[in-house]
Amino acid sequence: MALNPTWAAVVLAVLRRLAPQLVEATLIPSVLVYLGLWTLGLTWGILAAVIWAFAMSGRRIANGRPVSGLLIVAGVGLSVRCVVYLLSQNAFVFFAQPIIRTVAMASLFALSALARRPLVARFAADFCSFDAAIGQRPAIVALFRRLTYLWACSQAVIAGITLTLLLTVPVNVFIGTAAGATWLIVIVSILMTVADAVRTTRDDGLHTGLDQGHIHAFVPEAPIA
Repeated sequence: MALNPTWAAVVLAVLRRLAPQLVEATLIPSVLVYLGLWTLGLTWGILAAVIWAFAMSGRRIANGRPVSGLLIVAGVGLSVRCVVYLLSQNAFVFFAQPIIRTVAMASLFALSALARRPLVARFAADFCSFDAAIGQRPAIVALFRRLTYLWACSQAVIAGITLTLLLTVPVNVFIGTAAGATWLIVIVSILMTVADAVRTTRDDGLHTGLDQGHIHAFVPEAPIA
C-alpha cells in the first residue's frame, strides 16, 4: 500500500474507478443516440441506447458482478425517456427530461446538506474506506457538507447549460456539445473534490493509503513509548 499518495495519484485512482462506469452508463448511450440521429433516425438511436444499458446490466448479472448505480439509473432513465418520446414523437421532450432530473439532483444535494445529512457522505465509501469514527470527525463532517454543496452547484450549472443549448442550437449540435459540457463540469468537480478531500484529511491529522486503486483513510497509530 502506498502511504499518503500525492494528489495526482488520488485523482488517477478515483478516475480509474469512476471512468469505466461513466463511459458505460453515459458516454456510450450518448454516442449511440448521436449515431442513430445521423443514420437510421433518432428513434433507432434511442432504442440502441436502451438496449445497450440493459445488455450491460444483464452481462454483469450473468457474470455475478454488481450492477453499478449509474448503470441502473441510466437504464431506468433511458427506458422512461424512450416511452415518453415514442408517445410524443418530440425530440425536445426526450432531451428535456434529463434536465428536470439534474435539477432534482441539485435540489436533493442542497437539501441534504442543509439538513446536515450530506449525500456525499453516502457516496464516499464507494471511493474511500474509513471507519465510522472518522466520518464523524468535525473536519470530515464539514468536508462532506462542502462537497455536497459543490455537487449541487455543478448539477445546477449542468442543467442551466443543457437547457440553454437545447433552446438555442439544433439537435445534432446539442447532443455533442451538451455531453462535452457535462463531462467537463463533472471532471472539474472531481478534481475540486479530491483536492479538498486530500487537504482536509491531512490537515486533520489523518493518513491515507492507496491499494490497487482503492483509497483508505485512517488515524495513524501512536508511537510506542
